[in-house]
Amino acid sequence: MKTKPMVHKTMKTKSNNSRRNFMYYIKRDWQLYLLLVFPIVIVLVFKYFPMAGLIIAFKDYKILKGFVGSEWVGFKNFAEIFSNKDFYRALRNTLTLNGLDLLLGFPMPIILAIMINEIRTLWYKKINQTLLYLPHFLSWVIIAGVAYQLFQPRTGLVNILLRNVGLEEIPFLTENTHWVFSYVLIGVWQSMGWGTIIYLASITSINPELYDSATIDGAGRWGKIRYITLPGIRSTITIILIINLGRIMGSSFERAHSLGNPIVKEVSSVIATYVYSAGIQAQKYSFTTAVGLFQSAVGLVLVLISDWISKKIGDEGLL
Repeated sequence: MKTKPMVHKTMKTKSNNSRRNFMYYIKRDWQLYLLLVFPIVIVLVFKYFPMAGLIIAFKDYKILKGFVGSEWVGFKNFAEIFSNKDFYRALRNTLTLNGLDLLLGFPMPIILAIMINEIRTLWYKKINQTLLYLPHFLSWVIIAGVAYQLFQPRTGLVNILLRNVGLEEIPFLTENTHWVFSYVLIGVWQSMGWGTIIYLASITSINPELYDSATIDGAGRWGKIRYITLPGIRSTITIILIINLGRIMGSSFERAHSLGNPIVKEVSSVIATYVYSAGIQAQKYSFTTAVGLFQSAVGLVLVLISDWISKKIGDEGLL
C-alpha cells in the first residue's frame, strides 16, 4: 500500500524532468529550432496541405463548382482507370522500365563509389567526382537533345561511325527493344555519379583501423572491399534499396517525354505521360488524381513490405 504514492511520485518526477529538459534545449538552442521552422512550413504547405485535394479522386470535379460543389461519384474514377487498356500499357511500361532501372542502375553507384574510394591520387579523384556529378545537373531536355544527335538512325554520330567501319546502323531510339535499353542506360549514366555521394559518405564513416588491421593480416584491395567496405555500407544499401522500391511505381515525366517519340509509343508511354495526355490535356482532373492516388498507395505498400522483409532478415529498416 505504501508503494503506490512512491510510484506515482516517481512518474510525476520523470514527467517534470522530461518537460524541463525539453524547455531547456529549446532555450539553449532556440536559433537552431527557429531555422527548423522554415523547412517544416515548406513541407506542410507543399506536401501535406495539397493532400486535401485528393478528395477529387472520388468526385466528378468541375473547376467552376470547386472541391465542395462537385458531384460525389465514389470509386467511379478508379473503375474507369482499371477498364482502360492504355492505363494497363502505361502501368506495364512503368514497371518494366523502373525494374530495369533498379536492376542495372542500383548497383552502379555502389561500384562507382568503391572505385572512387580506391583512388589514392587526390586531384585525380576530385576531377573524376566532378565529371561524374555533372550529368545530374543537366536537364532531361538537354540530355535528350544530345542523345538524338548521337543516336539518330541516319544522321546520328554513332551510326555514321558504324557505317564508316562497315557495320549496320542500330535503331537506338526508333525500335522498341533498342529504345528501352537506350532509355535505361542513359538514365544510369545520368544518375550514377550523383548516387555515389551517399555511399562515399558511408564509406568514410568506416573505422580506418579495420583497413590497417586487414593490411597487417595480408589482405589485398579486393579482400578489404569484400570483408570491410561492403559490410560497412550494408545498412545504407538496404535503406536506399527500400526507398527505390517505393519509387518503382513512379516515373519521370521529363525523361520519358523527352526521350520518347511516336514510333516507340508502345513502350515509352508511362504513367506520368499517360496522366499528362489522358488527364491534364483532356481536363479530366478527377481521373488524373485517381491515378496519382493509386500510384502513391502501391508505392507505400511496397515500402512497408520491403521494410518488413529487411527487418526479418536482420538488417536495419527504414521505419
